Amino acid sequence: MNGVNEPSRRPSRAEQRRGTETRILEAARRSFAELGYERTTIRAVAAAAGVNGGLVMHYFGSKEELFSRAAKLAPDEVAAGTPDEVAGALLELLRKRLVDEPVASLAVLRSMLTHADAAEDFRAAAVRRLEQLTAVIPGTDAELRASVLNAIINGVLVERYLLRLGRLADASPDEIVDLLRPCFQSLTGRDQAM
Repeated sequence: MNGVNEPSRRPSRAEQRRGTETRILEAARRSFAELGYERTTIRAVAAAAGVNGGLVMHYFGSKEELFSRAAKLAPDEVAAGTPDEVAGALLELLRKRLVDEPVASLAVLRSMLTHADAAEDFRAAAVRRLEQLTAVIPGTDAELRASVLNAIINGVLVERYLLRLGRLADASPDEIVDLLRPCFQSLTGRDQAM
C-alpha cells in the first residue's frame, strides 16, 4: 500500500437489501425472544433495525410472515453411533446453544403458548428431532428416552434464557454439559450397551 486510501466499493442494491433484511430479522428474533409474539410490534422491530415500519411490511408482508422467517428453526442433526457418541453429539448441540444464545429457538419457545403457528413450528421441529433420536437410541424404550432428552434440553434453555432462575442462568456451558453427561449417556443407552 502506498498510504493512499483506496475508494471503498459501494454495496449493490441487492447487497443493501440483504443487509437490511438481515438487520430486520435479527431485530425481530430478539424482540420475539424477549417479548413473545403477542407483544412484539412491527414498529418496535423497525425501530430496532433502524428502518421504518413500511419497509418491514414491504419485505415481509405481515407480522406472521416476519415471525415465520425470524423464528425458523434449523434442524439438529445427530448421527447414529455408539451411545457415548450420540450423547456427545447432543451435549455439543446443547453447548453451542449455551455459548451462543439460540434466539430463534427462544422466540418460538416464548411465543408458542400464545401463537398457534409458533406452537406448530415447535412441534414440527420437535417431531423431527425425536424421530432422529429414537432411531439412534437402542432399546424398546428409545422413544421415551428421546423424549426425556429433548425435554431436558428444552428445559435447560427455558430456565437459562427465559426464566433466568438460579445458578443455571450464569453457569458456564462446560459446567452444565459436564453435569448432564452421565444422564445423557444413560438415556442414550450406554447402560444397555455395556
